[in-house]
Amino acid sequence: MRSVRGPAALPAVGRLLNQPAYRRLQERYPRRLIADALREQLAQERASEQVAGAEERLERVSERLAVWTAPQLRPVLNGTGVVLHTNLGRAPLSADAAEAAARIGAGYSNLELDLASGRRGNRADLVAGLFRRLTGAPAALVVNNNAAAVLLALTALARDREVVVSRGQQVEIGGSFRMPDVMRLSGAVMVEVGTTNRTRAADYEAAVTERTAALLFVHTSNFRLTGFVEQASLSELASVARRHRLLLLADLGSGAMEAVFDEPVVPDALRWADLVTFSGDKLLGGPQAGIALGAPEPVRAMASHPLARALRVDKMTLAALEATLRERLLGRPSPVARMLVAAPEELRRRAAYLVVRLAERGIRCHLLEAESAVGGGSVPGRGLRSWLVALEGPASALAATLRRGEPPVLARIERDLCCIDVRTLLPAQDDLLQDAVEAAVAAVTGKGG
Repeated sequence: MRSVRGPAALPAVGRLLNQPAYRRLQERYPRRLIADALREQLAQERASEQVAGAEERLERVSERLAVWTAPQLRPVLNGTGVVLHTNLGRAPLSADAAEAAARIGAGYSNLELDLASGRRGNRADLVAGLFRRLTGAPAALVVNNNAAAVLLALTALARDREVVVSRGQQVEIGGSFRMPDVMRLSGAVMVEVGTTNRTRAADYEAAVTERTAALLFVHTSNFRLTGFVEQASLSELASVARRHRLLLLADLGSGAMEAVFDEPVVPDALRWADLVTFSGDKLLGGPQAGIALGAPEPVRAMASHPLARALRVDKMTLAALEATLRERLLGRPSPVARMLVAAPEELRRRAAYLVVRLAERGIRCHLLEAESAVGGGSVPGRGLRSWLVALEGPASALAATLRRGEPPVLARIERDLCCIDVRTLLPAQDDLLQDAVEAAVAAVTGKGG
């Protein structure tokens, strides 16, 4: 660079745009965008009182354009061992679900059209039949997440009336969203009963008044109480609700469709509750969605409430959800299901294969036994035995370099080693991982593989 001698020392944007090098850039980027990048570059040169040479200026403008137009949402390799990693988008979709979302998103669809009659249809009907066959639920509604499903249920079914809930079930989910806040926003009046560790069915019954609209059961899916604890079961709450002609609402959070440790199972909950809500992108293994299943009357009341339109899901979400449910109906496990049931022996073989392949590239690493986690606020305190590829070298530097690589790899630090948990690597990602690790080791140590 050289010092700026005054305003005339910097060329005009229009003049630069007509130069051959910048005209070639216009084959890839709009002229207006290149002009913006030039103005920003020239402003920086003016502020620093340093004029860049022609080649350096072109390089910096090209870099700006590349950064501005690069995707910010990128695929990453999950080597953390956390299956439902909220920061990494929770459940990875199956190939069929991803393809269905792309196919429907690329054109028109019968999102709200009954093809048989030609009349306007209901988007929830596209998946209601699958939910009915999988869970026995008479009716279904899909909104954009489970917090939205709970908010809509309380707003539509209990606004300005009382909802009875245990003190031990006042959960806080990620991002500091708390159940009392959701209830307050809905306009329902929360009536807390019992204590943090012990709440009985009699506590709910004693709290019922003429203003009571519903009993609410909230599964504490992201924490676990042990010791001197007691919570009323759904069957006990159902008896109380039936005696007083109240609704029983059950927020299951994780949405297990079959036994996963001691998680409540959706079809079982539907035997007792009038309405069950849960997430689509946790144990179900589908896209982000809030699912409400239950009796026709409460589901219809939710669907007809004005808030339902603000919370509804789009066509791509429904396409991915429908494909996820269809695969489940056909007995095909989701990526999440496969990760959760992967046997330690299978994981050890896969990790050992990666260690051998990496060693062939001159990378020092070894096997390490550890535990994975379900994550996503699901099944707290229940580890999954797993095997890691432990990289030898400065752990923090390796983890940071892997995270900034292409593709980004999210590792974990275990026993002061940078480790890759193979449980959460998708089957087709092994070669990508090896290349990423080799590049990161070379960058940190200054040596090639």
